[in-house]
Amino acid sequence: MAGNGESYTIGVDIGGTKIAVGVVSADGELVDSKRKSTPVRDPDAVLEVIVELVSAFDGHDVEAVGIGVAGLVDATRSRVIFAPNLGWVEEPLRMQVERAVGLPTVIENDANAAAWGEFRFGAGRRRGENDLVMVTVGTGIGGGIILGGVLQRGANGVGAEFGHLRLVPDGRLCGCGRHGCWEQYASGNALVRTARGLASERRLEAGIMLGYGDGTPEGVQGPHITEAAQRGDQVAIEAFEVAGAWLARGMVEVATLLDPAAFVIGGGVVEAGDLLLAPAKREYAAQLVARAQRPMTAIIPAELGNLAGIVGAADLARDHGPSPTGAGTTSEAEAVERDAAVAAASGSAAKVARAVESSTATAKAQSATRSEGVARNTPDS
Repeated sequence: MAGNGESYTIGVDIGGTKIAVGVVSADGELVDSKRKSTPVRDPDAVLEVIVELVSAFDGHDVEAVGIGVAGLVDATRSRVIFAPNLGWVEEPLRMQVERAVGLPTVIENDANAAAWGEFRFGAGRRRGENDLVMVTVGTGIGGGIILGGVLQRGANGVGAEFGHLRLVPDGRLCGCGRHGCWEQYASGNALVRTARGLASERRLEAGIMLGYGDGTPEGVQGPHITEAAQRGDQVAIEAFEVAGAWLARGMVEVATLLDPAAFVIGGGVVEAGDLLLAPAKREYAAQLVARAQRPMTAIIPAELGNLAGIVGAADLARDHGPSPTGAGTTSEAEAVERDAAVAAASGSAAKVARAVESSTATAKAQSATRSEGVARNTPDS
């Protein structure tokens, strides 16, 4: 790709509704960007869109590509182990993209990419912190760990799956099949569930919030809760208090293990600002182990917003990472054979979706009564 002599990398952020791609300078500046809708349940079409968007930047000297994926990525940053929303199982994405665009490519978990972006160019850079944890609060909960200025992926590349820390034994059923996971209590979905439950019990107090929807608790959506809370709806404010308290409880568990200097909170829900962060800070201070003998951990909002994943993935691509196992000795015939094997193992996106739905349904059937009871009686503080 021709250009003006300055070196750039490309960051790709694969979301559930859009694929965003940007050209990023060495100092984290987004100099060009494009996006397209994410193909629904069509793994091959997703790959085609990535290649199309990356190939469209021919006016810059691009040296590498970094791709953030919502899923499990192997330690060599080459293979998507499992990304259910995209229909990928054991997908050799790095090899496929490198062949198509002719550039070194690395694959990264999307939350790790966002954490790295905030560390290098956002909230972490402003504070000068080398030890921080990012928690992304959206539909679920994700995150990334930076210790000593190094992104921590774990031995197999699948660390920091914060959303599935178990906070409540035998608690609410999670989509992963387990019970009591953090994201069942502090995510955007959990906020909506809490707000609807409170509104069904206190309809008169929830009038502002209900008015944003169809007048019923079931019609309440995430933006309605934020807007109503900002206008003083006490039920909406209480829903944020509950979510903030649960967010803090999870962070306390993480801090007990890792002792970070700061938590950077990102994701869509953090747009509510102090409605979420203020109760989280109060609960965190109350629950932190040995609080009187240690400094208070900073809890700060992310600064890069939706750009964190693109900027982080692009910066991580500057270190091309270890080569895929056998990459230097694999023949074309062997590569074709491996692609065929992976395709056969992966199956269609529909099959993956059915498998996930089936496992979740089985777990629900086994413990429906217990889960419903816990969900009704989960403490709010």
